[in-house]
Amino acid sequence: MLDICLLGTGGMMPLPYRWLTSMMARCNGSSLLIDCGEGTQIALREKGWSPRPIDVICFTHYHADHISGLPGLLLTMGNAERTEPLLMIGPKGLERVVTALRSIAPELPFPIVFSELTEAREQRTAGPYVIDAYRVNHNVLCYGYCISIPRIGRFDAARAKEQGIPLKFWNPLQKGQTITDGDKVYTPDMVLGDARRGLKVSYCTDTRPVPAIAEYAKDADLMICEGMYGEADKQQKAREHKHMTMQEAAKLASEAKPKELWLTHYSPSLNYPEEYMAEIRKIFPAAKAAKDGWTMELVFPEEA
Repeated sequence: MLDICLLGTGGMMPLPYRWLTSMMARCNGSSLLIDCGEGTQIALREKGWSPRPIDVICFTHYHADHISGLPGLLLTMGNAERTEPLLMIGPKGLERVVTALRSIAPELPFPIVFSELTEAREQRTAGPYVIDAYRVNHNVLCYGYCISIPRIGRFDAARAKEQGIPLKFWNPLQKGQTITDGDKVYTPDMVLGDARRGLKVSYCTDTRPVPAIAEYAKDADLMICEGMYGEADKQQKAREHKHMTMQEAAKLASEAKPKELWLTHYSPSLNYPEEYMAEIRKIFPAAKAAKDGWTMELVFPEEA
């Protein structure tokens, strides 16, 4: 199972009814955060979710509305007596930026592990998450993310018995481990069927439309994408500042065909995003104008 919460949907500046950009995922007791705008801690508190289990923080880029909430969040995690390492993933310059922000949060009871992205496409694995990062087109170096929970094939007890595999090895083989027992080697492919469909969520903000966005969101359970402007007369402004309109995000979704599209990262001038949804759903019917605190619980198909 994978829980998703869109903690903040705002861009540029926080508003009384809209916190800045942040998304949180939870799976198997481990949490992953994408971006940490101002207000992230309050949004977490309002949701009733704890920051302590956050094991991974991914940053799309280092504009203030995506990272200004980090020092306070780190202090809160430290005060919660967290001692486990925290992995941070982001574009080149990650350690320098975070170190500067930590001048007001210098002492933490847990280590930070930095993993900087240098290629156009990179993949990381952390706990239950497979994290795909892909470069997009903003006015600074910026990445989108695809978060996947893979699903191995179903265990075949009959095959295990036929091959004389001792019962004590069934569980580790089911978990994907290779077992050596004397001169015999047992591998997961001996007892597992074909990989089953897992779960996938794509997240992208602050960019012009690029093919990689639709590629990584293809058949996703949920696509979260920037829809900074809904007004027709804001197209030129979107191009100049390298952002996306709702219409452009919906066109990408129509190519990717996710189960659902959540628009996010709204301009402060966009007071009522839902006013544009009738038009947007003509492009992609499963589009929604997301709001702060929206949550989705995703389950594997066979558990649905």
